[in-house]
Amino acid sequence: MFSYHSVVPWGRSYAEYLRMFDLQPPERGGLSGRILGCGDGPASFNCELTRKGGSVVSLDPLYAASRDEIAARIDETFDDVIGQTRREQHQFVWDAISSVEELGRVRMSAMQMFLQDYDAGRSEGRYREGGLPELPLEDGEFDLALCSHLLFFYAEQLPVEFHVDGLTELCRVARQVRVFPLVDVNAAPSPHLDPALERLRALGLTPRVERVPYEFQRGGNEMLVVDCGG
Repeated sequence: MFSYHSVVPWGRSYAEYLRMFDLQPPERGGLSGRILGCGDGPASFNCELTRKGGSVVSLDPLYAASRDEIAARIDETFDDVIGQTRREQHQFVWDAISSVEELGRVRMSAMQMFLQDYDAGRSEGRYREGGLPELPLEDGEFDLALCSHLLFFYAEQLPVEFHVDGLTELCRVARQVRVFPLVDVNAAPSPHLDPALERLRALGLTPRVERVPYEFQRGGNEMLVVDCGG
């Protein structure tokens, strides 16, 4: 089993975001509104979407740190994450990414792209310090909020209240929310999904689970979609 004491800096690419959240790129008419990436960490999504003309803000407590400090944290955790992945290879589907070694190259490439963009992005307000369960954002500030590998994923490390309140908070700041995946770090269905759904339904919302064209963790091929209005 994977064992993490806290959230680790581990970045995914723009191409993975498109598949994880079943999104169309700008050249196909997608991602045209104000996009929030909540808990993006050292992902390259912001950098790559900005280059394509998109409007995106990434929010993460990690961004209180300098570029060099984040790079050091990545170096500190990289071997541990890759080592645990090699030990738990049976938890993954090795098709788009064919091996643990390729996974390391893909993830490091995304994180290096983030690091190269970080200082410029922070000065432009694209990388902002902050995080769930209370976001320093206005009601309905974004058209779409994306949350990758945080809510529901860190089921053991973060209490149920974090997940429930965090999802409610995302609905406050965005017209639509998408969360991926709905399994935890060990590819088990997250126990916090049902309590979060109950909260949303109590608020008069109609959350839905949708299949996506992405599966790296076995069974991790669904996202939560919430139309929040505004």
